[in-house]
Amino acid sequence: MERAEISAHQLRVFQFVSQTQRWVTSEEIATHAKVAPRTARAHAKLLVSLGIFDQAEVFPGHRYRLAPQAGKRNKAYLLRLQQAEEVFS
Repeated sequence: MERAEISAHQLRVFQFVSQTQRWVTSEEIATHAKVAPRTARAHAKLLVSLGIFDQAEVFPGHRYRLAPQAGKRNKAYLLRLQQAEEVFS
């Protein structure tokens, strides 16, 4: 479900994952994006549902990365994230 607003937390989650160029856990996201683990998981799941992130369901936890097709899957939301980067910078 797409939201009308993008929070600073969601933006930091997006920025970290998009800059890593590898699969990352929600714990890594939480640490590097400086958000709570629960917040990292929630934003990662949302960005997966919007087509921005890919998710690998592996044990013991899921891994996330920026989807190579993110621009094709949800160009409008990706643009909104990029605009939010300008606002929060």
